[in-house]
Amino acid sequence: MKLQLESTQTVGEVAASFPAATKLFEKIGIDYCCGGKQTLADACRTAGIAYDHVAQSLGELIVSGANAEEDWREEKLATLIEHIVAKHHAFIRTESPRIELLLEKVVRVHGGHHPELTDVQAIFEDVTAELTQHLMKEELILFPAIVRMEQQGTVTLAASSFGTIQNPIRMMILEHDSAGDAFAKLHEITADFTAPGDGCTSYRTVYRALADFEVDLHQHIHLENNILFPRAVKLERAG
Repeated sequence: MKLQLESTQTVGEVAASFPAATKLFEKIGIDYCCGGKQTLADACRTAGIAYDHVAQSLGELIVSGANAEEDWREEKLATLIEHIVAKHHAFIRTESPRIELLLEKVVRVHGGHHPELTDVQAIFEDVTAELTQHLMKEELILFPAIVRMEQQGTVTLAASSFGTIQNPIRMMILEHDSAGDAFAKLHEITADFTAPGDGCTSYRTVYRALADFEVDLHQHIHLENNILFPRAVKLERAG
């Protein structure tokens, strides 16, 4: 695959056209989901990394043939939605209660010496409660509207309660930003999910689970913010 890389491209465009880049972005701390609209050059400056270094690393990934993941830019929107629900929505619903139980155990055992755990527990419970509502709004309202629009045209939106698809999309993006802010706070509180020296196996396990949860959330938001939503808006305008 040949990727035409320019410093003025947005991070979201790079991630959409070259999915393997998301692994590099995760590693070096470039926000490709909620921050997907920033240029690659700006993202590098924010992360404190030289643009030339990132461009070289991306080039090496391309040469290695690492881009084996699905390119969702050309798939039907209905197929992309099915993927998001089956993989990422299901992950949230499965992992959230498991992590909450682990946090409850770790807070009970270590909370006395590590009071920050109470904040971690509260933040995670808040964000998962918000995400639960978020998933329902997508699955019951927004996603069906996008599928209908793809199948029948924008005329089906005339009777909808939101008029233009951009309105619920705007709300979903704001909720994505809220989840991203919550995990930024978790990073601060946990020193980037680093368990202390006296942390037990459950302590380390729950921090790894939180880190894995965030990575999946990044992929989830990337697929929506950078691919699904822009394509849905473009489809509506074309109609």
